[in-house]
Amino acid sequence: MKNSFVVEQKTLFSILSSMQPICTKRTALDTTTYIHFQVGHKELVLKSTDLEISLQASQALKENDVLEQQTFLVLGKRIFELVKELEGDITFNVTDNQLHLTSGAVHLSLNIKNTQDFPPFPERIENLMHLDAPFLMQMLGKVSFLIPQTNANPALNGLFWEITDTEFKMTATDGHCLSQVKTNKYTLAQNRKWLLPRRAIFELKKIVEGSQVGNLFLGVCGNQLVFSGDSFNFFTKLLHNTFPEYKAILERDQFMPAQIDRPHFIKTLRRSACLLSGQFIATTFGFRPDMLKVSMHNKEVGQLEENVPLSNFKGQEMDVRFYAPYLLSGLHVFSDEKINFYLKNSAKPVIFESEDNEFSMLYLVMPVAPTHV
Repeated sequence: MKNSFVVEQKTLFSILSSMQPICTKRTALDTTTYIHFQVGHKELVLKSTDLEISLQASQALKENDVLEQQTFLVLGKRIFELVKELEGDITFNVTDNQLHLTSGAVHLSLNIKNTQDFPPFPERIENLMHLDAPFLMQMLGKVSFLIPQTNANPALNGLFWEITDTEFKMTATDGHCLSQVKTNKYTLAQNRKWLLPRRAIFELKKIVEGSQVGNLFLGVCGNQLVFSGDSFNFFTKLLHNTFPEYKAILERDQFMPAQIDRPHFIKTLRRSACLLSGQFIATTFGFRPDMLKVSMHNKEVGQLEENVPLSNFKGQEMDVRFYAPYLLSGLHVFSDEKINFYLKNSAKPVIFESEDNEFSMLYLVMPVAPTHV
């Protein structure tokens, strides 16, 4: 069959799956619901964009009778649903306004349109650094859980990246808590700061984990960051809001160190959270030389009184109120059996910290004022 090309279903389906969150997002342009196909001599290149994030991916052609490069648009959701129900090799044949799909005894066709209204993709990517993809995913997993979806402050709906000549640092905050991970494994001679949208972070994680890519190149192109693997380029626009100045809150002047058994503490916090019943009720934490006294009272549900062993605490006895779910969400990303933390008084945050040979991380939680209890 002339003017045809053959691709393997499994690889094509994987690419189309990664593009679904992009091509199904509503935008001001109808053409963003389409996927851009470009058939070359040896490979098929697909593009999808929602004007905020974009993905370009390619796969090798098993056979190709197309004499000249062809480009056309296909509805993204429709091609995905059809390819999902096919198996093995798929033969595509292009006519003026139709894309015909053949797989075994199955013959299908879809309407296509020309590419003139499809948004142009960025060009002239400036590669900045090489990244180990699994390591980057580890870093993202330590902080991305805290990025809000729809915070009233737009700057909080992103992940703040800072790369200097000494370290690479990611910071997220929802206004109540702050999570940060940093490493000296990656540096740049010229300092860079970017605020990446939450959505871009989670789509990138899915693409990288789905493709099992080992290496990534990080680059810039205009006002976009670009993450490149062997067979894809993922583009994201950056947030232009100013991330909050957070360094002052991390200062530990006169803070006292302590240590606690993390699994034990997590179980205590879970029990406390069970009594919340959807309400915002603070749990009281009484810090003593060798004991943490945890208490919470919900008059509609019940109460908790529990003692948790505390190590290395040399400060004065104090009672501090925290919302248990805030503590829980961050402690889950640590791996230490014994976790170190720092505190000063009932008005200052608690700061949990962990460090190993690859990166260090911290998690900060603000206390709840007594008037909110």
